[in-house]
Amino acid sequence: MPEEGVVETAPGPASPENAGDAEDTPKHRHRAIWISDVHIGTRHAQVNALLDFLKDNESQYLYIVGDFIDGWELSRNWYWLDEYNVLIQKILRKSRKNVKVTFVTGNHDEFLEDFVGTEFGRVKIVRDCIHTTADKKRILVLHGHQIDGMVQCSPRLEKLGSALYQWILDFNHYFNRVRRRFGFGYWSVAAYLKMKAKSAVKYVNDYEDAMIQMAIKRRARGVICGHIHRAEMKPIGDMLYMNSGDWIESCTALVEDSKGRFRLLKFHEETGEAESIEDVQTELKGIKTDANTVCSAG
Repeated sequence: MPEEGVVETAPGPASPENAGDAEDTPKHRHRAIWISDVHIGTRHAQVNALLDFLKDNESQYLYIVGDFIDGWELSRNWYWLDEYNVLIQKILRKSRKNVKVTFVTGNHDEFLEDFVGTEFGRVKIVRDCIHTTADKKRILVLHGHQIDGMVQCSPRLEKLGSALYQWILDFNHYFNRVRRRFGFGYWSVAAYLKMKAKSAVKYVNDYEDAMIQMAIKRRARGVICGHIHRAEMKPIGDMLYMNSGDWIESCTALVEDSKGRFRLLKFHEETGEAESIEDVQTELKGIKTDANTVCSAG
């Protein structure tokens, strides 16, 4: 039996969503899609890009892996656009068309904790869950903040860090506006700062190891998470670590096909395409990850 706040998905062939509006006819069908860290309620949420991606990519299962709504920022400074309502309506419309939507709570949308275990139609709110792949592998799905000592021990300090991150993103926005005027492409100041700091690199490595340990305790073969805004898909030992990234800067999603193979996709707003980040195929003792296919999304 699943634990409280945990939902198990059954293996089986993908069933496409019922025919919808003409403009929402999907170009690509997957068995499952994972997105995380959209942070709607902030000025930097790439909602229009996500709407384009969801329009052209359909699935039997849709997982929202935490921090979909940024309650921290909304409590500091209310910011809500019409596009946010459109995104929520699109997800609810998918659920009405037989897409099983699982909403995993994160630290920024912790206000939803009171609703864990509640189902709204085909939308279920959970803290974590087990996804069973098409080839019957158990994958733990959770946001990932559960192992972050700063969140557990000092939420005020974490919120201060969140405000600083928003300031960096503000600077990043104007910095890249100047770069575009001189003919240069997008460059992430935030990602550069995070990866240049040795403590940040160590944190990412420790985070990945902790996620794997949580999956082992749940007798899973891998883990899908978010939280750190760093898309990744790689084997660690005989386990598979996957992070779906974010829709603030990277605009990435994980997908599973009807054979249980995973791909990590990155959406490019300029071209309207979501292409695989990796260019290699890894087979992990029965868990397959294929990152060669390019998908259109826009």
